[in-house]
Amino acid sequence: MNLLDLFRHGDALTQGVAILLLVMSVSSWVVILWKAWMLRRARHDVARSTAAFWQARSVADARQKVSAFDRDALVLPLVLATAEQSPGSLAAAGDKAQQLTRVLRNALHAVLGKLQFGQVLLATVGSTAPFVGLLGTVWGIYHALTGIANAGQISIDKVSGPVGEALIMTAAGLAVAIPAVLGYNIFGRVIGRIEADLEGFAFDLRELLTQGAPMPREE
Repeated sequence: MNLLDLFRHGDALTQGVAILLLVMSVSSWVVILWKAWMLRRARHDVARSTAAFWQARSVADARQKVSAFDRDALVLPLVLATAEQSPGSLAAAGDKAQQLTRVLRNALHAVLGKLQFGQVLLATVGSTAPFVGLLGTVWGIYHALTGIANAGQISIDKVSGPVGEALIMTAAGLAVAIPAVLGYNIFGRVIGRIEADLEGFAFDLRELLTQGAPMPREE
């Protein structure tokens, strides 16, 4: 028995489980490959962007230098968020430290949301794929027991197919779940390190601008 024979000779539930596992596997691998490329680039861009910022002569000059390195717009939104708020609005209420804390927090949340994109899918696939495969396993065992009951006696030809189907579904569920779980854990650690770097940069930027450094204005 191979996967093609299993799909051809299986019933609607078996085929549905197989299709669902295939969709989950393809979607998780697309996210894994994309996030591996994106996070690798993000780590380098954040390091180079923050270094370029601190080497600039002013915050306005730093904005131009950061934009040359920040290809995924992870650091630049923090710099742009420090632009002065419209006078007379609630956003401009309070002292400069309070304003900077608010705008940097909002910008940081938006950037982290971009980094976290796809993590929910990997977590969902990793936690549900084994149970989807288990559903196919239970269904295959049910077919084996039904075949034995209808035949009135135990024979290899009555139970080998359904039992083989059950074992394949179990293995398929684990094969889909394991890469998703590994990807989620590895990417979570990388995102955590990038998040720490961005939070440190936001804190240093707030301290710098609170001391009265020149702030960039939108052109």
